Amino acid sequence: MSGGYEDLDDDLDVVPHQPAEETPAPTLVFGSVDEFVREQLSQTYRRVVGPSNRASRRWAAEWWRSPEAIARLEALWRSWEHLRLDGATGSSTWWRDHLDHHMPILMSADGPFADSEDQNKPGEPLPYAPPPAGMFPDVRV
Repeated sequence: MSGGYEDLDDDLDVVPHQPAEETPAPTLVFGSVDEFVREQLSQTYRRVVGPSNRASRRWAAEWWRSPEAIARLEALWRSWEHLRLDGATGSSTWWRDHLDHHMPILMSADGPFADSEDQNKPGEPLPYAPPPAGMFPDVRV
């Protein structure tokens, strides 16, 4: 029987299913939350911090002693890594939806750094002290 459905395959160039090429995951800029805090956050987000009688914001150079701070800063790092890939509005979205949300909570008078005596001067980076060796291994390795 000519011209029926049986002949349809003969008229088509059937290409066997090819698996899609996997796009490699983008390389992280920072290998750990510590590197992000040290190289990006503390250098960019410059606010005066200090004891209650000197500044309204608190920050601890040893931020890594607070589980809440680690969790929030890890969220800031991971969202920064993701949104940096959006060249249009990623940076603005990160500042508005992530940094501007978490930093006031972290730096509040009743936040995880409430008892911190660490301070800086206007225009200086946030105080920073390195965590114990091996606490935040580089995840790029």
